[in-house]
Amino acid sequence: MVKLDHFPPELEEARPILKKLDDAGYEAYFVGGSVRDTFLGDPIHDVDIASSAYPQEVKEVFKKTVDTGIQHGTVMVLDHHIGYEITTFRTESTYTDFRRPDKVTFVRSLEEDLKRRDFTINALALRQNGEVVDLFNGLGDLKAAIVRAVGDPVRRFTEDALRIMRAVRFASQLDFTIEEQTQLALKELGHNLAKIAVERNRVEFEKLLQGQAAAKGLSLTFEANLLPYLPGKMDEWPAANWQKIQAELDGGRAKTEMAAWGILTILSPMADNEIEPFLRQWKHSKQIMQTLAAIAPVLRQHAALNKWNLYRLYAYKEDLLALTDLIYGSDSDFKKQMLTIFAELSIHDRSEIALNGGDLIKAGLAKPGPALGELIHQIELAVVNDQVGNDADAIKNWIQEGHHAND
Repeated sequence: MVKLDHFPPELEEARPILKKLDDAGYEAYFVGGSVRDTFLGDPIHDVDIASSAYPQEVKEVFKKTVDTGIQHGTVMVLDHHIGYEITTFRTESTYTDFRRPDKVTFVRSLEEDLKRRDFTINALALRQNGEVVDLFNGLGDLKAAIVRAVGDPVRRFTEDALRIMRAVRFASQLDFTIEEQTQLALKELGHNLAKIAVERNRVEFEKLLQGQAAAKGLSLTFEANLLPYLPGKMDEWPAANWQKIQAELDGGRAKTEMAAWGILTILSPMADNEIEPFLRQWKHSKQIMQTLAAIAPVLRQHAALNKWNLYRLYAYKEDLLALTDLIYGSDSDFKKQMLTIFAELSIHDRSEIALNGGDLIKAGLAKPGPALGELIHQIELAVVNDQVGNDADAIKNWIQEGHHAND
C-alpha cells in the first residue's frame, strides 16, 4: 500500500477531523480533487472528506455542525474554525435527469462509494495516517497522465452527463490524454450535454479554456463532436478561427474568466453586435457581457484607436489592457498607442466636466429639456477631443461663440 509521508498544509490542518472520526470507531478519508492534487503537487482548492459515519453519527462526534446537504449525507463540521464538509459513503440509483441521482443510499463501504465516482484520478482516498486507498489504479493513471472513467464509461456518462465536459476539462487542465474507451463514450453520449444546465457546462468550459493544454482540450472537444450541444453554435465557426483561439489560449495564458471568454469571442467569426447575445446564451454576468461587447470593436480594430473611443472605454481600461497584452503582446505598438491616448485624456468621465447641466441653466446658456442633454454631449465630445479646455470660462466662451452648433 502506498503511504504518504508529507501532507500539504490544507490537509494537515484537517487531519484532526479524520482522527476524531477514526477514534470514534468510524472510517474517514480525504477524497477527490484534494488527493489527486496532492500527488500532482498542484494547489488544493477544496478539502472533501468521506466517512462511514452516517450524518447523525457525525453530528454526535462533533460539537458544532451545519446540515449543508443532509439529504445527500453531507454535514459541515465547524469545530476547528474552518468548515469541513463530511459526506457519508453512499451509493446512487438511476439518474433520470442525467445529472442528479434519483435516490441516495448511505453505506459503510468505501469501495461502494468510490465505485460511483467519475474518473480513476478522482477515486483516490487518503487516511489521516497517510495510507492511500487506490482501488482503480488512479495513481497509475496520474503517472501515465490519463483521464479514465471508473468502471464502464458509458454508465458513468449516462449517470451524469456533465462528466463528459469534465473529461475534456481535465485533459486541458492537467495536460492529460483521455483513455480510448472513455473517449469513445464521449462521442456516443455527447448529445446528453444539451440536457445539462448551461451554468454547469459553462463552469467546465471556462476551466477548459484556462487549462495549460487548452488547445488539446478543444481538439478533444471537436473530436468528440461536443460543440453542437453547447450554446452559441460554435460548431459553425471556421477552423481558421479555432486555430487562432487555440494558439492564444494554450499554455494556460487565460488566467481569468474575462480573459478566457475575451479571447474566445474576440477571435471568433461573430460580428461585434453578436458577442453580447452569444454571452447571454451562456448565462454570463452582466459585467462580462457589457465589458466584452464594449471593448471588442477596438480590440478587433473595427473601431478607430482614438481619444473618443478610448474615453468611452475608460471604465473597462483594466480588462482592455489585459486582453491587449494577450492578443497583441505587452510590448506591441498597438498597446503603446493605446497607453499614449489614455495618458492624454483630459477627462475620464462626464462627471469631471467643469460645467454641469445646472451650471449651464444658471448661466443662461441652456434650458431644461432634450437640448440640454445634447449640449452636454457636445461639450463632452469637444473636451475629450481637445477642441476646448476643461475650464468653466473656456466652455462658456465656446458655447457663446457658437462652436457647438456646428458639431
